[in-house]
Amino acid sequence: MQIYNTQTHRKQELEPIEPGKIRMYVCGPTVYDQIHIGNARTFLSFDVIRRYLMYKGYEVTFAQNLTDVDDKIINRANEQGRTAADVAEEFSNAFIEQMHRFGILDPDIRPRATHEIKAMQEMIESLIEQGNAYVADNGDVYFSVRSDNNYGILSGRDLNQMRAGERVEVNDQKRDPFDFALWKAAKPGEPSWPSPWGDGRPGWHTECCAMIHRYLGTPIDIHGGGADLVFPHHENETAQAMCAWHEPLANLWMHTGMLRVDGEKMSKSLGNFYTLKEVLDKYPADAVRLLMLQTHYRAPLDFSFDRLEGAVGTLERLRTCEKNLLWAAKNGTGSEELDATLGSAVSEAREEFTRQMDDDFNTAGGLAAIFSLVTSANTYLADAGTAAGGKAAKAAAEALAELAGVLGVTLASEEDELPAELVGLAEKYAGYQGDSAAEAADALIAARQAARKAKDWGTADGIRDAITGLGLVLEDTAAGARLRRA
Repeated sequence: MQIYNTQTHRKQELEPIEPGKIRMYVCGPTVYDQIHIGNARTFLSFDVIRRYLMYKGYEVTFAQNLTDVDDKIINRANEQGRTAADVAEEFSNAFIEQMHRFGILDPDIRPRATHEIKAMQEMIESLIEQGNAYVADNGDVYFSVRSDNNYGILSGRDLNQMRAGERVEVNDQKRDPFDFALWKAAKPGEPSWPSPWGDGRPGWHTECCAMIHRYLGTPIDIHGGGADLVFPHHENETAQAMCAWHEPLANLWMHTGMLRVDGEKMSKSLGNFYTLKEVLDKYPADAVRLLMLQTHYRAPLDFSFDRLEGAVGTLERLRTCEKNLLWAAKNGTGSEELDATLGSAVSEAREEFTRQMDDDFNTAGGLAAIFSLVTSANTYLADAGTAAGGKAAKAAAEALAELAGVLGVTLASEEDELPAELVGLAEKYAGYQGDSAAEAADALIAARQAARKAKDWGTADGIRDAITGLGLVLEDTAAGARLRRA
């Protein structure tokens, strides 16, 4: 499996530190508001990377933090007349809720910055003792960037070629403009904790480094985040790790490309800023996933609602194919020659999916493999007619569900999509005694066919109207009649 490493600027073979196991960390959100779709793209990408590693048989330990103390949280709390803790709790819960709606797996470990103060202070003390950090006159503690001879190893930045003030905070407490805060002295009205240097709170760059070391150990196999975190955040993280523990923070650094909306940078001033919640309130999560996964995780993603509408249709095509295969498997007789052809298509799709995903998690190629199988399956269903079915159709349906599942896309089964109200209708019109919506559908179809054969048009029309009233249509297929959503 080849993975692109941001630090080396090339793909390299995945070589786990511990055979068969992967330790993985992805920077979580600063919880002061709902996350936007650019954030969501990053979390989705690493959810799929994690899922695929698990699919390949790795035991993955996945950690993701919540930054619940930060200037943005404090500012939001002051604006609303609330405590920072209240704001952080509200949006921590909101983030977790939206991740569940989006189909993102929960991390194995989800540390919160405010619960990890001791670990951060221990790391800071070590850096001070080793001469890599210093206490300023006002009680701030700063990392001495020039004390790390390897600074810039991740981003490729050369301090001598950078101007002070470019993405660095300049103040008179620092010995060097490029130094960054490990600990910020307390200010009136802000949350703070006692420390050897006075009351205060941790700097943003300090959090993840200390939490990774505590929960996963260093180095870890994979550290991920958005491309905007490469510098200064991840550069500062790896500098702290190298100076504190004299070993890399991670063997592989992975970063997602930026998201644009209709070709423009997403911003509130342009009116093209969308939260994940806003999008999921209007569109199926699986369609949003499909849209985002059509672009390689490292490439810029152009988001548009026209493309999202197309993804809704793509999702329906995939789900319809699976349903048709399951129907054929249940009702068809099978054809040895055509079944063999479909079986070959299933094998080829699995092989191609794996080949694409092994190449730096190429989800666009993986999706192409899945839809190649959809095309083969639809051709098989059309050519086989009433002979479509048997083990080949079932195997193809299972393959579609399995491969889509690796990408976190769910395919609803026929049983799941039929309303429970069918049971009552079947009892009324067909004397059905049971609780299965699928069996009730079969009973209603048989009852309507019997009524039509007996020229009992009133009963036949009554059954049809009742079915239509539930948002269903009666569809004739080569393998027989069935009910489906309108």
